[in-house]
Formats: sequence, structure tokens, C-alpha cells
Amino acid sequence: MFKFIVLLGLVSSALCASLSSPAIDPEWEGFIVGGSTASAGQFPHQVSLRSSGNAHFCGGFIINNRWVGSAAHCTVGRTAANTISVVGTNSRTSGGVAHSTSRIVNHPSYNGNTLANDISMVFTASTITFNNLVQPITLGSAHVGGGVSATASGWGQTSHPGSAAANLQFLTKPTLTNADCRARHSAGNAARVFDNTICTFLRAGAGMCMGDSGGPLIAGGTVIGAVSWGIACAQGFPDVFARISSHRTWMINQM
Repeated sequence: MFKFIVLLGLVSSALCASLSSPAIDPEWEGFIVGGSTASAGQFPHQVSLRSSGNAHFCGGFIINNRWVGSAAHCTVGRTAANTISVVGTNSRTSGGVAHSTSRIVNHPSYNGNTLANDISMVFTASTITFNNLVQPITLGSAHVGGGVSATASGWGQTSHPGSAAANLQFLTKPTLTNADCRARHSAGNAARVFDNTICTFLRAGAGMCMGDSGGPLIAGGTVIGAVSWGIACAQGFPDVFARISSHRTWMINQM
């Protein structure tokens, strides 16, 4: 049976968790395998979620001037005091504007074992100021099927094993239908491809991995997914995201 990971990187040699009990560690760092380096302002909605010690642990995306979207497995168990949203920089460690957190809202039906409803929202303590490097992105409302070109972005290594990249990486790949996604996974992992998830797949050697969790999947100028889980790392299996259109009403109701 293949092992799956939530896409945070662990500062240890243990990269994978069992299917029944995925390890979730906020001190992981990670990467997009087979991606390219983003230019300044290319992804102005991108957020780096960091600890109070400035350690990047997950990605996120700007919804409006106070709300950031991410994955619940990134934020469950975290305190507001130890969660910072950094906007306006492609650097994993410097630049940009840091916003402390007023509160964190995790989806009430999030399941840490199956990663069902893996979506969360962070309410910043200060207003996010928009400029050419900082912009919100629209929550996708339409159901996205297969064959749609979509772009994911995140920080970290460009190969595995390797050291974390200094700058934001991105990867464009087509979406899959959920039926196709399930067919490409083992039976155990296919059971975790819920109707309210969306998958992408390009090829072996190109995909998401630890540290990209919570980051945006965008298509047509809207965010259609938040990075949830995958098979470590870019081994030829689809990556799985929380489907934004399925969670959009819940997200709007929190604001």
C-alpha cells in the first residue's frame, strides 16, 4: 500500500505517515518538484504562513484585506500567536509585510485522518494593504472538471532530497476528473479523493510536496483548490486539493 503525506515537510528523515494516521507537524518545510521560479508580482495573492520565529510552514492565499485561505491540516492545533501571514514577497525567509493573526477558523467537518474538508481561514489582526505585489484572488464558484490548465505555487526544494528553495516556485498542470484521479491512486488513497476535492497530474517528477500545503491552485484568475495531500513526492500519482467551489459558501459565511 502506498503511503500518503500531507504536504508539509518534516525536519527529520520521516517523510511519510501511514494511511490511517497521517503525521502533521507544523515545523515541516517543503517544495514543488519540477517547477519554475516565480517572478516578482506573478502571484500577488500568495501567502507564506510562518511561525512567530519566521519559519515557513504552509502556504495560503489572500481572499480579502483581512482573510487568508489555507488548509485545515496546516492550522489545526496552531495558536493565533504562533501564526503569521506574510504577503508581498517571493522569498521564503525575508521581505514582504507580516500580519499577525486575530483568529483561525478551521472547517468544522475537517477530519485529520482522512483529510476530508481540509480547508481553513486565517483572520489577520491588521488590514492587508493592496499594491502591485499584494492582491486578493477570487474564490472559484464553478465546478472544474478534467483537462483544465491550473497553476499551483509554493516554497521549498526543487528536487527530493534537497534543500529548500529561497524563492517561490510554481507548476502548471491539468486537472483530472475525480473518477480519473481515483483510478490513478491505490484503493486506500482513492477513498480519500472526495467529491469536494480536485486533483491535478502532469507526469512523474512534477508535483507538489511537503511545505506546499494550503497554497493556491489557480485557473482562469480564480483559486480553485488549496493544496491538501499527495504521494511523496512527484512519484507519478495525482496531487489532491480541497475544492474551493465546494467550500466557497462556508468560507464566505465566515467573513
